[in-house]
Amino acid sequence: MKIRVPIAISAAASMLVLAACNGDSEPEDPATDDATTDEDTDDGDEDTDDDADDETDDGAAEGDFITNLTFASGGTAGTYYPLAGELSTIFADNTEATVDYVESGGSIDNLGRLLQGQAQLILTQNDTAANAVNGTLGDDLDGVEVDNVGWIANLYPEAMHIIVLDDSEYQSIEDLNGATIAVGDVGSGTRAISDAILEHYDIDYTPEETDFGSSTEMLADGQIDATMFVVGVPVAGLVELTATRDARLISLDEGDAEDIADGGFYESYSISSDSYDFLDEDVTTISVFAALAASTTEVSEELAYEITAALFEYADQITVSAGENIDIDEALLGIGDIPLHPGAERYYDEQGIELP
Repeated sequence: MKIRVPIAISAAASMLVLAACNGDSEPEDPATDDATTDEDTDDGDEDTDDDADDETDDGAAEGDFITNLTFASGGTAGTYYPLAGELSTIFADNTEATVDYVESGGSIDNLGRLLQGQAQLILTQNDTAANAVNGTLGDDLDGVEVDNVGWIANLYPEAMHIIVLDDSEYQSIEDLNGATIAVGDVGSGTRAISDAILEHYDIDYTPEETDFGSSTEMLADGQIDATMFVVGVPVAGLVELTATRDARLISLDEGDAEDIADGGFYESYSISSDSYDFLDEDVTTISVFAALAASTTEVSEELAYEITAALFEYADQITVSAGENIDIDEALLGIGDIPLHPGAERYYDEQGIELP
């Protein structure tokens, strides 16, 4: 087994635009990453130059496929990062791949890395991936299509958490008018959902773009009034916050949650009262799905097949709570317009899972 030491890479959502403008450039080789050690320098690509000219069934040049994979996750305080670490161990133990999992800015950042060849495995919100495939990410990224996304599996639902301190004046979402609110990191999928909620309620606010861990620290220090973040339930960062400060989750009106869900790639969702010790009742919010995706231009059909098989066959080894939701019968929930990776498709077909 080879797992490289995780390193932090700064978020750069603008790489999508750069990739679109430089589509003919060669992707960066993850084997040149600073985290490479003397005993871990093989990039896993044993094809010769002549082999690179051969075409595989899915149209990619065989020489473009690699087994030395970079796995882009998310911020260290959320669910993506520890989950990617455990999945990296499973994939390295049970496939031909070497896996280096790295911290990132989240879904948009990860999709940009995938497009540019800076990551071959990613975690992403399904709504963000669907927008990336369709070139509708918004703002400066409109029209930029991420055309090498291959869905591997839906992993678990991610719920919007709207967090305030318990001794604050904020009792409802409407009370946040005029507040300073952390709305997600640059390059994360959280920002789109935060915008959808705040726009629905016509909230005038000052945005703070930062990762979940930093936002909870800022909330505890009184630098912001609230933080909004889309994460798996329960999330360790919130548990850590409430160990030192009393906090609460703001619940949405159920009808409003359904209206917001109808306007996007979301679902109305209830955070159960037993999810956190400080909750006395269920909290109504909205959710998306967290998905595992792989590059269709750098991860071969065979390797993607092995990764998909390992995901479900060894899911019981995952200690992160979100791992309890990994279920092959729900693997294609939320896929929408996102292409299924040919390797994953072959695995699901063999398992008798109905394909989209």
